[in-house]
Amino acid sequence: MNEAVIDAPRGVRLIHSLRSRRARRILLVAACLALVAGLYILAAVLGDSGLSTNLAARKTPPCPAHPFGTDWLGRDMFTRTILGLRASLGVGFTAAGVSAVISLLLGAAAGLLGGKIDALVTGLVDMLMSMPHLVLLILVSFALGGGPKGVIIAVAVSHWPRLCRIIRAEVLQLKNADFVRISRRLGRGPAFIARRHMLPHVIPQFVIGLLLLFPHAILHAAGLTFLGFGLSPHKPSIGILLAESMRHISTGYWWLAVIPGLALVSLVLVFDLLGSTLRVLSDPKTRQE
Repeated sequence: MNEAVIDAPRGVRLIHSLRSRRARRILLVAACLALVAGLYILAAVLGDSGLSTNLAARKTPPCPAHPFGTDWLGRDMFTRTILGLRASLGVGFTAAGVSAVISLLLGAAAGLLGGKIDALVTGLVDMLMSMPHLVLLILVSFALGGGPKGVIIAVAVSHWPRLCRIIRAEVLQLKNADFVRISRRLGRGPAFIARRHMLPHVIPQFVIGLLLLFPHAILHAAGLTFLGFGLSPHKPSIGILLAESMRHISTGYWWLAVIPGLALVSLVLVFDLLGSTLRVLSDPKTRQE
């Protein structure tokens, strides 16, 4: 009795600690989502106001009037960077979404159907993962004529194999689970088993895989644009800003490359942190750690 009374405060403290850790992770996820939403709102508020040419203010370093400085035509780099991040978000989200859907369809088909379908999907995954990543991106984007469509298809085609492997392994594990076998013996059909037993376990993997694909999609889309195989140079994008800055960075105009590059890296880290935190929250083994 006395031991229980003595240990009670320790147990309360442990529960409080676990709850606070989970609360901090939830707040972190909310902060990441709020940051992304704020970026879209800020881009809508800025519009095209800072994209007009102003030769009198050309190559101005960061100052209160221009927090990110101006380029060689006097255009505000803060506006161009925010609009470029919005363009990167749109292309990256579309490419990651298409890639994740391909992973879900092929991974589920390989795990459920097995046999030749499984061998075909596995062989395709091994072939794509053995190819040089950047070369595949450039070839697909160049063959499609570049632009947003070329970048989206190139990134989507090259990024689905890893998530496909994870979903296939998850489906194979669920296929042989006891509760699925019992449901099958009770006369439940494949559609019922897939909808009621497999989908709730696969969807978290799909969502987290999508979020973790997103940073790679953003970086590779910016890389393709930087190399000249991506988005149009007439619209602000981080790849275009970095490509244009290479002609001026050696003359001391460091803000033209450093600030957009740091903004891109920060955006990628936000989504990587978001995906990693959601993975911890959704995993029964680690969400209480």
